[in-house]
Amino acid sequence: MNASSILRHPLVSFGREVCGDLAAGLRREWLVANGLGGYASGTLAGPNTRRYHGLLVAALAPPVERTVLVGSLVEWAAYAGARFPLFTFEYADGTVDQHGYRLAESFALDGALPVWRYALADAIVEKRVWMAYGANTTYVSYRLVRATRPLELEITPLVTYRDFHVLTSRSQHSFTVEPRDHGATVAAAANACPIQLLAGAGTFTAGSSWFEHFYHRVEDERGFDDTESDLFAPGVFTATLRPGESWTLILSAEPTPDLAAAGALRLAQARQGELLRRAKAKSADPIVQQLVLAADQFVVARADDAATTGKTVIAGYHWFNDWGRDTMIALPGLTLATGRPEDAAGILRTFARYVADGLLPNNFPDSAGVVPGYNTVDATLWYVEAIRAYYEATRDEALVSDLLPTLRDIADKHIAGTRYHIHVDPADGLLYAGEPGVQLTWMDAKIGDWVITPRIGKPVEINALWYNLLRILADFLRKRNDDAADRYDQLANQARTSFQRRFIRSDTEHLADVVDAPEGDDWTLRPNQIFAVSLHHPLLEGDAARRVVDTTARALLASYGLRSLDPAHPAYCGTFVGTPRQRDSVYHQGPVWSWPIGAFAEAHFRVYGDAQAALAFLRPFEHHLRDACLGSVSEIFEGDAPHLPRGAIAQAWGVAELLRVWRMLAG
Repeated sequence: MNASSILRHPLVSFGREVCGDLAAGLRREWLVANGLGGYASGTLAGPNTRRYHGLLVAALAPPVERTVLVGSLVEWAAYAGARFPLFTFEYADGTVDQHGYRLAESFALDGALPVWRYALADAIVEKRVWMAYGANTTYVSYRLVRATRPLELEITPLVTYRDFHVLTSRSQHSFTVEPRDHGATVAAAANACPIQLLAGAGTFTAGSSWFEHFYHRVEDERGFDDTESDLFAPGVFTATLRPGESWTLILSAEPTPDLAAAGALRLAQARQGELLRRAKAKSADPIVQQLVLAADQFVVARADDAATTGKTVIAGYHWFNDWGRDTMIALPGLTLATGRPEDAAGILRTFARYVADGLLPNNFPDSAGVVPGYNTVDATLWYVEAIRAYYEATRDEALVSDLLPTLRDIADKHIAGTRYHIHVDPADGLLYAGEPGVQLTWMDAKIGDWVITPRIGKPVEINALWYNLLRILADFLRKRNDDAADRYDQLANQARTSFQRRFIRSDTEHLADVVDAPEGDDWTLRPNQIFAVSLHHPLLEGDAARRVVDTTARALLASYGLRSLDPAHPAYCGTFVGTPRQRDSVYHQGPVWSWPIGAFAEAHFRVYGDAQAALAFLRPFEHHLRDACLGSVSEIFEGDAPHLPRGAIAQAWGVAELLRVWRMLAG
């Protein structure tokens, strides 16, 4: 099995300078997704630093009920009279066991798939990990690239059965092992999904032992329990490799996974090649190619109440499920910028079925069949912008016509008033939202009953989005010779006049963040103002737009996004560490968010007309793609330099906005 590389010059590639450095290897994580919400993920060095790491994290009710089934592998290679570890574990007592990372000569992403090469005397062993698309199946292959004699592999899978949010102990498990052709079936309970451990060659010897007290250092840093559920070893696989030969271990939650590993790898690589072809990115900048492949990890299946399967967007890995706001912000970049309009259409139609009282769901629960939450004011507004972007890319009149009644209902419910006191103020035409104890905008951190940034009133980006919605709806109706277009245009004109009167003040260079808040107008400088310039139908142009862009750049711009709060503000916090409460309390009080960088670069281009200058604001991400989650974009970064990556390691809207605007500016 010697498949060719997807990318001629991999963007993500390291030698011993990173592979042999434990700290550098633990800082860098890899992620492989399966299109269902399931994934495999770990660190470059080997130890699982998070409860969310594992070689098989299956989505048992796609895209949710994600369950860790296989945590790690114990990997030994015997060659030329010596025994070499290819693995490294870290235990709760501080022990780092085996140091297999020291033998890693290189690491690279083959497209989005991780590949290690280990130097064992004069032999080179290549290891790679991939998943079957549309199945909860992980493949881990070993190829003897170079050798002067055969090499013996001894691989022990370590299994568990737990919700990926929760650590468990040995006492909570009772596994049974049933040997079968090509391996074994492991069961955690009578009603549990069986775990298939298989290989097309070699031998399997059943066993029953435990590896205990693994340490998850990132969970410790994040203030959570950090000692791994003990992992069960159901037996050992052994195989002999001769030079050029491969052997693959198959880990699956499927009843009959594909045992033809070479063919499975060809399918995985061909799919990546097809993603690049559809995106017209075969010869694109390597950054664009990497982002196209990263984008695919977030577009996943969702089965709705009608038992039909549509598409949705995982907001981020590892712990997020699908969120309405994140999905709609990310949709143009994940689908339209990648040549996948049919996925965009499917997502837009799927979400239309969930609109209630003129609102799109904020987020879907982690369990199937649970009613989603609707505490959001902006998800629905972004939904209309996503439909506009889809129409601009496809000219699909049928989809617009099908969804137009929903769009009118959304607008009319907002005008008349809907949940959470969301309504248009008839006095000025601006959109008001919020009530005590509820967080409705993207700055939605909440601890118990404490909403950190409540933003009750008329937030700046909400009204920019509302104005944008009214213009979009009027355009769609006018195209269909519907006289109702005039009504929405009139409302838009009123909102624009009021916005320019209420959000602009002669003694400051930035816009208000919220007007008509319970404590009065809030003139805090935040990144939300940039959307008044960046949206398709901007509220501001000319000098007013330029002032917003320049002020945002001076105070909020960082290498990887925009700070969520002006560093001069007394509440600003430039770090993001500590307990969950400590981190949540500053979530939007200083950390740099990656996703608004797209809006900023777009607004800068709109004001200055210089595509290369705007693109320069995105180029630092080339370095970030080699850090944190390799090949992807982190959710947030610390506000203070050097802007360490924090939060979710791979965030849909960060990838999507970077890709969307990069492609727009690069032409």
